[in-house]
Amino acid sequence: MSSDFDFNALPRLSARRVAVHIQPQAEKALRHGHPWLYADAITQQSHQGQAGDLAVVYDRKKRFLALGLYDPASPIRVKLLQHGQPATIDEAWFARAVQAAWTRRSPLLDSATDGYRLIHGENDGLPALIVDRYAETLVLKLYSAAWLPHLAQVVAALRQLRPWERGVLRLSRRMQGQHGLVDGLALWGDSPPGPIIFRENGLRFQADVVRGHKTGFFFDQRDNRARVGQLAEGRHMLDVFAYAGGFSVYAAVGGALSALAVDVSAAALQAAQAHWALNAQAIGAAQLEVRVGSALEVMESLRRRRFGLVVVDPPSLAKRAAEVPGALAHYQALAQAALPLCGDGAVLVLASCSSHVSPADFEAAATRALKRCGRRWQVIERTAHALDHPIGFPEGAYLKALFIRLD
Repeated sequence: MSSDFDFNALPRLSARRVAVHIQPQAEKALRHGHPWLYADAITQQSHQGQAGDLAVVYDRKKRFLALGLYDPASPIRVKLLQHGQPATIDEAWFARAVQAAWTRRSPLLDSATDGYRLIHGENDGLPALIVDRYAETLVLKLYSAAWLPHLAQVVAALRQLRPWERGVLRLSRRMQGQHGLVDGLALWGDSPPGPIIFRENGLRFQADVVRGHKTGFFFDQRDNRARVGQLAEGRHMLDVFAYAGGFSVYAAVGGALSALAVDVSAAALQAAQAHWALNAQAIGAAQLEVRVGSALEVMESLRRRRFGLVVVDPPSLAKRAAEVPGALAHYQALAQAALPLCGDGAVLVLASCSSHVSPADFEAAATRALKRCGRRWQVIERTAHALDHPIGFPEGAYLKALFIRLD
């Protein structure tokens, strides 16, 4: 069904800006370009603004410091758009910001990849806004109601890039139902009749952009998937926390003899089987096996088997700083469970997407497990973010992976 969304039904931008004064420590962070201003850092403000109002942040000498979107419902009270110099936040401003993000991804535009992150929130200067591309479909994910008065201008800027077939709106849990908005709404174009098929390094994947997790797929591991494919020839592969089987498909296309995909979600493994079928011609004779269950329990049950390539890519294990010690213990436990399954000359890939866990602490947890296994080992590669997931501030760095060769 075609949707001509009426942006006039969304809240209007107030003409009155919120004037904000802040603590010295927050002032220092904003001078360095940090995109977040927390509510408890505000010492004074002119009035109680509405979601999406423009907030002007002043320093101790009442000089302009930054400008952003006010969100009264969030601990991150102001999402900063502009630092240092005043600016008019209008359609032209958003057009420049979107064009800059598009240009940053120019190496992907002429590749065999038409699925990637086009706007990476704070790291592209647009906090709490995600835009992912799936072939000719754009998916906009909003994490703050502060974007609603500006959504029409963002959409106009995106549509200036090229004539996308459709745009789909996804909403964070606390935004669903606000102002009559429904998760999966088509902002323009027809609602997708089913999963969208897109290409990644020439391979075919599909995403349910209306109901799927996040926006439907995880693009951030694209480069690591490609690296796994380069290491896979002649190996039997174990893919733990396989989700939709991306690592398994890359391994098979790279020459793996087989892949065993493990995930607690049966639906995720059905998606993995669908991706295997989509790439059947490139995969050839390699076989896919799936196992539903928790990672540690399934790895324990596999103690008698050996694999030449093992990937362990869990979801975030530390969503807040207080959870870091437990996350590090869990990373170590996962590594210790995976190591006995690695045959001679195997490659073990350990990944973390927990922003509160530093690369050094993550590697230290892996090292503790490696030292206990009594084998010779070498870290052959350390990887981080792909170019469509730029890092614009310290908290924006979350992805890290270790490629380890075992004797």
